[in-house]
Parts: sequence; structure tokens; C-alpha cells
Amino acid sequence: MSRYKGLINPDIIPKHIAIIMDGNGRWAQKRSLPRTEGHKRGADVIEPLMDASIKLGIKTVSLFAFSVENWSRPKLEVKELWDLLKYYFQNNIERIKKKNIRIIHSGSTRRLPPSTKKIIQNAVDETKKNRKIVLNFCVNYGGRQDIVDGVNKWLKNRKPDEQLSVKKLERNLYTSGLPEVDLMIRTSGEFRISNFLLWQLAYAELVFMDVLWPDFNESHLYEAIYQYQQRERRFGKI
Repeated sequence: MSRYKGLINPDIIPKHIAIIMDGNGRWAQKRSLPRTEGHKRGADVIEPLMDASIKLGIKTVSLFAFSVENWSRPKLEVKELWDLLKYYFQNNIERIKKKNIRIIHSGSTRRLPPSTKKIIQNAVDETKKNRKIVLNFCVNYGGRQDIVDGVNKWLKNRKPDEQLSVKKLERNLYTSGLPEVDLMIRTSGEFRISNFLLWQLAYAELVFMDVLWPDFNESHLYEAIYQYQQRERRFGKI
């Protein structure tokens, strides 16, 4: 049991946690396994993560599953990632529904294989009435592209002489309707946000953990939340 579990204040739980699930490939390489085995093990972390998040009362979890930059990886690895996404939803959708988890997608559907679009849309449709917690899969996502697409979407529908505002732009981002990110966790010991939720992380607390994603467990989540609770969030005020 995590030593941090008993230290957490149940009244200061972040509503929205965003996670950069980094280190799958390195985890596999350390064990002389194919990189795809690391991605598979990483996918297995999601269910216990969501179980712990539900127990804690977290309302939204955003996972950086595939970035726009990941297209530069070897074609075979990209294909295997799409196959893994399909496998994940086919094998977990019933449990996801039973646990009252709502799936949403943040990211562009451009370039996605038709079968991947279909599997994502099916998961979104089948869970749209669920209310316990939101699991936001950021697939083919980039923070800069999110902002550009949001501005272009607003431009298409704006009224004559209408000015863009913070609220109007937020309504046109992929994450429209979600609470602001309170806590961002990145695994693997890297200290970057890597073009993830640039707008949404404006006032988030950032926690970088020296653990590879396939080894991430409930104890690490408690530790990250404990770190979050030790910080004073002033939002620009004194």
C-alpha cells in the first residue's frame, strides 16, 4: 500500500488529471522485448488507473495516446499502435460501460485509418450517457493544432465584427466542455510537456515521475496527488 494514500486530503482532489504516458518503448528495450510489447503493457495500466481515479472522485482523466508527431515513427509501429487501440476497445468496452465511464476523443480525425475512426467513434457513442468519470483519449493530438483548429472553427461560424475571446476559443477546442486541467503527470523522468494540451495546462500543476509508464500503478497516482496537494495554487493572485 502506498504511504501517500493516508496523507491525501479527500477535499482537495484534482477534478481533471492529464497524463503523458511515456516510457513504453524504453520499458520493452530494458527487457529485450519488442517496443510493441511495451505499448501492450502500457495499455494494461489504464484500467487500474481508472479504478483508482473513480475511488478518489476524479472527474476527468486525459491520456496522451498518440501525438501528431508520432506519425514520424516507423510505419510498422504506427500500424501496431492502431491495432492495439482496436484490441483495447474490443476487449474493454463492456467493462468500461459497466463502470459508468464515458469515453471521448480529443484530436484530429485527419489521417486516421477508417477502422481506427470507427472504433473510436463506436466507443464514444456507446458510452455517451455514462456519468461517473470521463476518459479522454488524446489520439492524433497536438496542442498547437488544437488551438489552430479551434480558431478556424470559430472563424467559420463567427458573426460580422465578432471578436474572439478566451471563452469562445475554449468552446471550439477539442476539449470543449471538460474542466480545466488541475494536474499533469508525465512518466519516464522526462521534463517536457511535448505539445500536450498547451492551452488547457495554463494553470495546471506539473508532476514529473521517474517511472516508466508500464510500471505506473495506484501508488504513483497517490504520490502525484499528494505532491499536487502540497502546492499553493494562486492563479496569478498574491
